[in-house]
Amino acid sequence: MREELMRAVTDMGFETPTPIQQKVIPQLLSNPSDIIGLAQTGTGKTAAFGLPLLHHTDVAQKHVQALVLSPTRELCMQIQEEFKKYGQHMRGLKTVAVYGGVPIGGQIRELKHGAQVVVATPGRLIDLLERKALSLEEVEYVVLDEADEMLNMGFREDIDFILKNTPARKYTWLFSATMSNEVRGIAKRFMNKWEEFSVAAANATNENIDHQYYVTNHHNRFETLRRLLDFAPGIYGIIFTRTKQDCQDIAEKLMRQGYHVSPLHGDMDQKMRSKVLERFKNRSLQAIVATDVAARGIDVNDITHVINYELPDDPEVYTHRSGRTARAGKSGICMSIVSPKEISSIRQIERIVKSRFHRSDIPDGAEVVRKRLFYYLEQIENAEPKSDFAHVYQQSIHERFDSMDKDELIRRLIWLQLKETIDAYNDAEDLNAGYEKQGSRSSAAASGRSSVRLFINLGVKDGLTPEKLVHFITESTDMESNVIDRVTVRDLSSFFNVPSSAAEFIQQVLPTKKFKGRKVRIEEAEQRDRNGGGGGGRPSGSKPYGGFKGKSDRPGSQKFNKRY
Repeated sequence: MREELMRAVTDMGFETPTPIQQKVIPQLLSNPSDIIGLAQTGTGKTAAFGLPLLHHTDVAQKHVQALVLSPTRELCMQIQEEFKKYGQHMRGLKTVAVYGGVPIGGQIRELKHGAQVVVATPGRLIDLLERKALSLEEVEYVVLDEADEMLNMGFREDIDFILKNTPARKYTWLFSATMSNEVRGIAKRFMNKWEEFSVAAANATNENIDHQYYVTNHHNRFETLRRLLDFAPGIYGIIFTRTKQDCQDIAEKLMRQGYHVSPLHGDMDQKMRSKVLERFKNRSLQAIVATDVAARGIDVNDITHVINYELPDDPEVYTHRSGRTARAGKSGICMSIVSPKEISSIRQIERIVKSRFHRSDIPDGAEVVRKRLFYYLEQIENAEPKSDFAHVYQQSIHERFDSMDKDELIRRLIWLQLKETIDAYNDAEDLNAGYEKQGSRSSAAASGRSSVRLFINLGVKDGLTPEKLVHFITESTDMESNVIDRVTVRDLSSFFNVPSSAAEFIQQVLPTKKFKGRKVRIEEAEQRDRNGGGGGGRPSGSKPYGGFKGKSDRPGSQKFNKRY
């Protein structure tokens, strides 16, 4: 490798190459060819292709010689920053990053000044090609980074177009976390006989990651997230969601409740996304709420926790998420919030990750308060006040608290720090699901929580029975049947009770569903009474239904032991 690059590597403190770097760099330096590198996020891919790419770059020539395609703006910027570090001693080297979300004019001006290496997102690159602001006619090296993610984002046609417009291309280096059929299709169309280097299981087998999962009913998912955040007061992490809308909604709810978090997703403009990343990297944020694609541009080694608000649809994506923590030899925790029905998905991911997951109880209120107390005490113990602070204010402090004994002062200081947590978790409900015993009463009744009676516009004439109604509700909301109590089915309508904490969630979800083609309408029974819609009481001759042992509206009525 050229001497300038060796100096840069030394300056950056690199000592031991990662597995993908050990396999790929010698090959690409001494005998470049088409290759496929299978490696997950955080395994050092950028250096694996970046150092050989710069080694083969002729700085005396000002035309574009190498092109790197990446799926997101953040990753594009990250690659360029790494290239600047690698090439810091290569006089005459110019790399330019082009990506959407910012004015194109500045990027055009940069390209006019000449660049040997261009790092680009597919959409912006095509825009520049159509404007004749960039030529790929003399490009010899093309790198497809995170190829599977680019294909997942719908860039297949863009990639085809770009590669067809690199007539002088000698080598194609494709890096991906998985070898899907789509990725293999790209290789077959545009690569010669390639060599394959695989270290895809590196993150999956990271023994420094503690994989945990917490089982709760679907409607308690957000409260469980809050509980986990409060139980980890020193958290510095990423909360993953499936969709951009979930990302925005969850982040906004957390921010309204005083958490130092921010969303990060593709609908945010580039200025805002860069600001969020900067705040996260300087630890102004305790966590970010992110989609999988947006998180690809996060390059931080000190992340303590990854929280899956929901499990990803593709179990392989789990390894991408969990690999965000426990980097650089450090330990980390990956938490997943799951419903009872998703436990089978945990088992599937366990087989892929080849690691045992630990089922953990969602902490109760007392545990949260105790954890935050010890965290606060540790902060006090390790605090190192500036010497001039004590000198300036010591006399005032002594005069103010001279008559107060030490124990009382400590008690008041700790109360000031913890009173909001103590108030919030006074009589906090049990959020764990799936531990109820056979024959127990419904969870709402057993825990003493208040319940809400709901009306639904389905009845016997719709082919409904108590069992079918409960099945419809549980399938539609991913809730457990034992949270549904006091079911009454009439000819044209039905009533049932659920914990008050679940009522709003059910009223949001069920109207989006249909039962045998009929649109569902649901509202609180008391509200319906006020509107003159009829009561929610049990009609003569009807029978109650409960998830385990249900009670009817009347004391002393018949109990049913059958579990549905």
